[in-house]
Amino acid sequence: MPKMRTHSGTKKRIKRTATGKIKVNHAYRGHLLSAKSKSAKRHHRNAMIVSPSDYKRMKQQIAQVK
Repeated sequence: MPKMRTHSGTKKRIKRTATGKIKVNHAYRGHLLSAKSKSAKRHHRNAMIVSPSDYKRMKQQIAQVK
């Protein structure tokens, strides 16, 4: 059985915290920002912790990421 490979797209977009949680950036911050509210832009500025329901799927994708 071959080893699990880290998903190369995922490893560029996430970080692990010291406690082992997965930290990701918010979506909807790339373009067309003039149409979005000031509070929405401010809210999406900071990173967020992946929800427990997505954690198992993300953990499989990043088997090797530190």
